[in-house]
Amino acid sequence: MAVDVNQSLNILALVWHASLPVKLVMGLLIAASVASWTIIFGKHRMLDQASKQAADFEERFWSGTDMSALFKDVSQHAGDATGMESIFEAGFREFARLRSRRQMDARTMVEGAQRAMRAAAGREVDRLDQNIEFLANVGSISPYVGLFGTVWGIMISFQGLANMKSATIATVAPGISEALVATAMGLFAAIPAVWAFNRFSTSVDRLNTKFDAFQEEFSSILQRQAHIEDNG
Repeated sequence: MAVDVNQSLNILALVWHASLPVKLVMGLLIAASVASWTIIFGKHRMLDQASKQAADFEERFWSGTDMSALFKDVSQHAGDATGMESIFEAGFREFARLRSRRQMDARTMVEGAQRAMRAAAGREVDRLDQNIEFLANVGSISPYVGLFGTVWGIMISFQGLANMKSATIATVAPGISEALVATAMGLFAAIPAVWAFNRFSTSVDRLNTKFDAFQEEFSSILQRQAHIEDNG
């Protein structure tokens, strides 16, 4: 059976002729999708930059550069330092501050530096984690919001049929099609958000693991340096 071109699927027409509650649901899903993609592009750029900065700083740190010289270089732009640079800057600054005091043992200096590094690392992870929760919410809620629009649209369609003496598939199909668009839009908003949430969460976990490993290694270096100064 041939299909009339004028009766072919037109998504914009379905959206335009949908009932007000369904239009509101669609508008909400479109807004959630736009916000999700804005976060996805921004977070992708941020995490790629953080990963590159961590690799670059690790290379500088283990290249044999003097710690004091490296700290002086990092502290010149301490306000802009992120990632490992901020962790190193916070730890070495606290270590140097405690070392300048008289009668301060090695253990106290190292523990102070470790506390400062943990605080800096926590701030960095919070910064990298920001807005990722929104993606999880969009991914989990959007299908249900779309389903609500679908149920409402179908309910309105069948309610309209009650006033008709005779009903055919041609009278039911447009209303049901309008309603099903809401479900499709819910999935369209949810799928990228779920994928991005899983990807970004894994990236943040990897960076957090790198931060933890760096803190352990740097603490060992500071401990050896503190013991040498005590024995000297």
